[in-house]
Amino acid sequence: MIEYPRDWRAAATHELRLFFTALQFFTRVPVPRWVGFAPEWLNHCTRYYPLVGVLVGGAGALVYVLAAQVWPVAVAVLLSTALTVYLTGAFHEDGFADVCDGFGGGLTRERVFEIMKDSRIGAYGTVGILLLLAIKCAALAGLPGTAAVAGALLAGHTVSRLCSAALIRYMDYAKEEGKAKPLGHRMSAREFIIAAATALAAVWVVGVSGGLPWRALGAGLLLAALAAAWLARLFARRVGGYTGDCLGAVQQLSEAGFYLGALAFAQGAVSGA
Repeated sequence: MIEYPRDWRAAATHELRLFFTALQFFTRVPVPRWVGFAPEWLNHCTRYYPLVGVLVGGAGALVYVLAAQVWPVAVAVLLSTALTVYLTGAFHEDGFADVCDGFGGGLTRERVFEIMKDSRIGAYGTVGILLLLAIKCAALAGLPGTAAVAGALLAGHTVSRLCSAALIRYMDYAKEEGKAKPLGHRMSAREFIIAAATALAAVWVVGVSGGLPWRALGAGLLLAALAAAWLARLFARRVGGYTGDCLGAVQQLSEAGFYLGALAFAQGAVSGA
């Protein structure tokens, strides 16, 4: 048996703690009690944000594959979507709805923040989240075959979280306080490379397994990036940075963008079993 130096084991344990911290922050999945908690871990756990997406998207893909054996595609898509929403506690959907309300109804920076802080959902948020969920489900249901939908779920959840991580890497946190303030520490280049490598690995697995053709994956990546870039520009212009709700909005819109891009170029994909 190979004996690793103690510092290697300590480093590996620290990285594992960072992953579990990300899992605990971004989902409602319970983590082992030995993990513990330290506030500074929140400053660095975002390197594993896309890896959380692998787990959430993978769980959604599994539910879809199983449900598609029994029910129509639309029902299987809705069940997989319901699971991913449950696993994350609607964390990102809530952020998207708050951004719709805040940026739709607020004319000043202060008013945008005031509206987004309100726990009640308004007309912009209600219409926005309903339309977004409908677009995501319709795009997934339109993909040709079980393998294509499962692959899109895995890659879409992972890539969209990389898009959110990009805001933490390249933008400033816009508020003095907030639910994402602990994540306001700007990611280092090394941390962002880890996040990007995770997302690209998920895309590579989907491509080599034949879930989606490479052109569909490329189109999905492009639309996801464009959605994130558009929102980032909006956030910078209106409030001078990002908030926790902004991160959720980027994840949701770039996920939808990935599905739409994949759908546009996946018609030649081989249907899954």
